[in-house]
Amino acid sequence: MVSVVIPAFRCTQYIAQAVESVLQQSFSDLEIIVVNDGSPDTPLLEAALLPFWGKIRYLKQATRGPSGARNTGILQARGKYLAFLDGDDYWLPDHLVRLMALFQGENALDLAYCDCMLLKGEKPFANAFSIEPQSSVVNFDSLLVENCAISTSSAVVARESILKAGLFDESFRRCEDFDMWLRLAFGGARMTYHSDTQVFHRMNEAGLSADRLSMKRDRIRVYEKMAATLPVTIEQRETISRLVAHIKADCYVDEMKYALEEGNYQAALDSGNRAKAIKSNWKLATSLFALRAAPQLFGQLYLLRARMLGDRSGKRFADAEDHFPGTGNHEDDHDPAYSVHQSTGEKGL
Repeated sequence: MVSVVIPAFRCTQYIAQAVESVLQQSFSDLEIIVVNDGSPDTPLLEAALLPFWGKIRYLKQATRGPSGARNTGILQARGKYLAFLDGDDYWLPDHLVRLMALFQGENALDLAYCDCMLLKGEKPFANAFSIEPQSSVVNFDSLLVENCAISTSSAVVARESILKAGLFDESFRRCEDFDMWLRLAFGGARMTYHSDTQVFHRMNEAGLSADRLSMKRDRIRVYEKMAATLPVTIEQRETISRLVAHIKADCYVDEMKYALEEGNYQAALDSGNRAKAIKSNWKLATSLFALRAAPQLFGQLYLLRARMLGDRSGKRFADAEDHFPGTGNHEDDHDPAYSVHQSTGEKGL
């Protein structure tokens, strides 16, 4: 009934827990497909999978990114439904039975998902739905403005629906799942969720600052793709334009922060001014004033504040905002945290 697709890339230390969490499901009509996406630690990965060798289908391919790994699993799947689980995440035992009950209660349902617990290290950090409350209606418009956000590791999708939508877009290394959910919803797919926490998602702390900026840029690419390829309404097109402008401003703010960390105050000022031209708030305006008046002092104070907050990028809430699952976003070297949500809320320094 359900094919569980697990992309594997640099997740050797977690893959056994992921597979074991599927084998412990109270829903048993399933198959497990592990796709080794050209992982550089393949011998270690295969050693970790050895205890499960007779219980999984193991596929190996050259690196194609998270989209390519999932697409391989989708095309090889025999189940009516697809469940996605990233190699460093894991499920509670009733995850599938809870979601499959939603499909049994509504024959026309195409996708169902649930809440996640975010893990920082191995410690629970926050519930995804507490960071991003979900709209009661899951459709293209609510997904577009992030009133709903679907974690890939929590999603079960009708295989026929995802094939009809055209599989994951392999040109994206981040936000590929956000692109998929939008295309599904625009095509009329019916989606719902339950609010129990059944999935544990590890937040990747390596390369956080670089991830933030790359994620935002790819999120812009997704929005621009929607506007260019879908017959969206005038109102939806205006919403997309507004969202793109806000994210571009956030990108400039990030560039400003990186320049401050490098001591390049002119570049920081240039990026800050670009952000202010799109949108501004009192924090950004105050920062630009201080940067013009006393750049070295402001830079030193900024770095001191960043250290006090325990994050060189100075973003106190970066973990929660950037690692809320739902828009799979990864570095080109295949970040193991396959599903990462990017908040587009207005932020200052």
